[in-house]
Amino acid sequence: MPKPERTSSVGRATTWSQHDADRASVAIGFRTLSIQVEDKTLPRPIPEPAEAIRQVDAHLVDVNVLFTRFSSHPSLGLDSITVQRKALDGQNVISRPPTQYWKKLLNYVFGGFNFLMWIAFIVTILSYQPLGGDHPAGFNLGVAVLLFLVIAISSTFYALVDFHASRVMKSIKSLVAQDATVIRSGTRQIIKAAELVLGDIVVLSMGECVPADLRIFETSSDLKFDRSLLTGESEPIPGGLISTSDNPLETHNLALSSTFVVQGTCTGLVYATGDRSAMGRIVAMSGETKFKMTPMQKEIWFFTKVISTLAISLFCLAIIIWAAWLRVRFPGFLTASSAIINSIGCLTAFVPQGLPLCVALSLTIVAKRMAKHNVLVKNLATIETLGCMSSVESLALADASFDNVRKQLVDSEKGASGLGIDTLVKVGRLCNAAQFVSEETGSTEPRLVKGDATDSAVLRFTELFNTPDSNIGVPSSNAYEVQYTIPFNSKNKWMLTVVQSRTVPTGPPEMLVKGAPDILFPHCVSTMKSDGTVVPLEGQVRERLHQLQLDWASEGQRVLALCKRDLAGIDIDFHNQDTVEKSVYQELRGLTLVGLVGIFDPVRPTVKDAVGVIRRAGVRVFMVTGDFKLTAVAIAKQVGIITTENVDLCSEVTSNTKDFVGVPFHDIKPSDNDGVRSLVLTGEEIASFSTEEWSSCLGRYSEIVFARTTPEQKLRIVNEIKARGDNIVAVTGDGTNDAPALRASDIGVAMGGGSDVAKEAAAMILLDNNFSSIPVAIEMGRLVFDNVKKVVMYIMPAGTYTEFMAVFANVFLGMQLSLSSYLQICFSITHDVVMSIPLMFEQSEADLMLRKPRNARTDRLTDWRFFFHIYFFTGLMMWPSAMAMWFLYMSQQGLRFHDVILVYDQWTDGWKGYSVDQLTAIVSVGQCIYYVTMVIMQFGGILSARTRRMSILNSNPLWGPRKNLAIFAGMIFSTLIAIVNLYGPGFQHVFDTAPIPGMFWGIPFAFAFGILCVDESRKLIVRSYPQSFVAKMAW
Repeated sequence: MPKPERTSSVGRATTWSQHDADRASVAIGFRTLSIQVEDKTLPRPIPEPAEAIRQVDAHLVDVNVLFTRFSSHPSLGLDSITVQRKALDGQNVISRPPTQYWKKLLNYVFGGFNFLMWIAFIVTILSYQPLGGDHPAGFNLGVAVLLFLVIAISSTFYALVDFHASRVMKSIKSLVAQDATVIRSGTRQIIKAAELVLGDIVVLSMGECVPADLRIFETSSDLKFDRSLLTGESEPIPGGLISTSDNPLETHNLALSSTFVVQGTCTGLVYATGDRSAMGRIVAMSGETKFKMTPMQKEIWFFTKVISTLAISLFCLAIIIWAAWLRVRFPGFLTASSAIINSIGCLTAFVPQGLPLCVALSLTIVAKRMAKHNVLVKNLATIETLGCMSSVESLALADASFDNVRKQLVDSEKGASGLGIDTLVKVGRLCNAAQFVSEETGSTEPRLVKGDATDSAVLRFTELFNTPDSNIGVPSSNAYEVQYTIPFNSKNKWMLTVVQSRTVPTGPPEMLVKGAPDILFPHCVSTMKSDGTVVPLEGQVRERLHQLQLDWASEGQRVLALCKRDLAGIDIDFHNQDTVEKSVYQELRGLTLVGLVGIFDPVRPTVKDAVGVIRRAGVRVFMVTGDFKLTAVAIAKQVGIITTENVDLCSEVTSNTKDFVGVPFHDIKPSDNDGVRSLVLTGEEIASFSTEEWSSCLGRYSEIVFARTTPEQKLRIVNEIKARGDNIVAVTGDGTNDAPALRASDIGVAMGGGSDVAKEAAAMILLDNNFSSIPVAIEMGRLVFDNVKKVVMYIMPAGTYTEFMAVFANVFLGMQLSLSSYLQICFSITHDVVMSIPLMFEQSEADLMLRKPRNARTDRLTDWRFFFHIYFFTGLMMWPSAMAMWFLYMSQQGLRFHDVILVYDQWTDGWKGYSVDQLTAIVSVGQCIYYVTMVIMQFGGILSARTRRMSILNSNPLWGPRKNLAIFAGMIFSTLIAIVNLYGPGFQHVFDTAPIPGMFWGIPFAFAFGILCVDESRKLIVRSYPQSFVAKMAW
């Protein structure tokens, strides 16, 4: 075990020799001279990052040399004038790594579906020349230019969305500002970490992030750092006063920027900040981080590969059929150039060009919505994963504090006197890791406290006696010298401090201990009454105190035992690091129990309602805590994690393991038919659990409380839950000991007021510590996936299916192309995109938080029900309607059905009495009718795709909670695009578009209304008969 002794590199404990003080005073007294020398020094060339790290000598030179070098003092720090001068060197901020813009540019230009557009562009250019012959068609060149514009516009959109998302994430992350505790002008202060300067004296405690590179000159011997972010080492690295390596990244007497204190405390001198710190140098060397695909991006990429493979296969098939059959059998039907242009529809028809843009836009919109709820999302990937969350482990539900009842009790004791009460206050005050940030000012306002919640509550409790009308003596920290400290840790579950009175230096040292009663009671032999008399702790007295602990714990109080022991006649060398720890542990016996302290953990007001919402969403909520078992169960009942009267114990788990032998892990989950069962386990009990016992626990119980757990056990709980039932596990926590579990979970959620270690390990931070933000986050994650599905559902029936049928009829049925290549491309990259974006602003449906969590392994973005709805429901209404309008116009021109279909090369001069120019004009108008029919039918398509089951009467897009006026803006813009295409003179000349008769603008609205009505009927059946065949087929 570490040796948790407070030592100093400039004198044992906190001793500072006169010689060292003189040297420091010389440095302070002659700062002006040193400034002048520094200012006149010629500028040195800036070394390379790796060389700069090798040149660091802060760990090798004597610490007094560093104090002189940086004009600082170990107890006084820097004065305000020196801070202002040194602040001119820049802020303590690490610059972002240089962006490799050429890689981003390539991703914008060739990413997503753009590579298919490049294929179509190249093929179109070839069809113009050389395949176009001596008189190439200007239409082909126009299509090529359009495709190039599509690529340019898509690339620009990708770049803008990426830029906007980066700005949003940057602004959100700026909400979390890291602070640093410094000593300046002899006063302890809290400042922004960015304001640190060289020579600052920084005080670090457990759970904090190291704000700059420090040379440690005072430390507790149990000091440990998490350097995994810097060096990749997973195990904590001990900290100390002596250099252990010439390599500054490996030595133990430096605290390096961006690492974390996971145990102990220390004080250090800042010798490097910002880009000059070790982390800053490494960032400069490493460049941009490697791109990693998110789960949603993987899903979209899988969908893209399927669609792209299908599109390229159909394109190749169309060319092969033309070359092998049509060219030979009907030589006048299609030239090589025409065949390529017509077949390009296979590429463009199957490309949902707006999908990647909508995904990126949706994530950005949701991230901004979550920011309004004070939820910081570090990575957009977190939002996607939230929708799959099936289990929440809560490590932080309450804030330790004394409420009004406790204060009234204290007020009643202020007028009393007695050694017992004095001693209780002394133990609570001196055996405490929390500290007041500011000095006592006489103000009625409570002083700011820095420390964990439990220590802070005890410290504030002792401060209540620090009033003029109190007869209880509240000791000052200056009145006692701390000779040795063992900080609280989750294994010992107690804190120990050995103090020596400065007013009575000849008196014996006192051992003060504060911790869990069930751990300390075995070490106690006596107890102190309020008048200071000591009686043996045995028989009825021990039983009564034990029962008092159980009673308080069952009320949800966190109970602490405060103990002491005089070390008179006991010789412990507190300066000998090799023996002091063993000696102190040997003397942890014969304690006197001074008193029990009950801390009320008032549950955050929103927690119970939030837990209810989460559970209704099908997410199991577990409680994992270090508290006593009865305390944990009481709190769990208060917040709704446990809802049953009977709570099973470990014996029920170990005796029912047969049902889960040989069952696949992904099938181990509680059945909906089994009812609700509750269970409480302790860390000691689960430490010996077998695989079958874990399966019995997690497969049988939906309500579980894990009490008295260590960080290692919390980590194991997370891993065991993740391994079973296809669970996506979220963990909430705020302490340093929660960091391993937060890191191991699928979604780590830290509280904004928690430790820096927890916030670094988490993927999401609740800035206002509001647990009710978690249901919001789950809803947003599900909404992202829902809206992306709606985009695909909207795009596919018309943008792929209906377009493809025009190409199919041309290639396989010998009909003229009912939708030109230009109009196909235009529809895919303008209308689809414009109309898809409003779907990203859709609110969640009423049943979104009543559905079971999505299984990330089995529930894909698209499935058979999805494609059935596209190709055999909506699509089966759209393409026949568009074709009917084509044939209707042809019949008006005297061309009946059999005069249009299976014609092949007969469609030439003289066919049915028409010249070639007349036939070409008829086809141009027919193509525009087909196009306009698609555009207007999509109005019904988008209104249908807005909801999966909810009626449009309950989701009115014009007003109410689900108002979405962006849909109508999209409809107007889409109509304007169609008007420009048909009536723009330049478009008519290049792309052979033409005005259409007025009736063909009106009839498609009936089709759109019909599609909406049919889908409304389907939704009504799904809602009314949820077990019907139609409901089971619903997407």
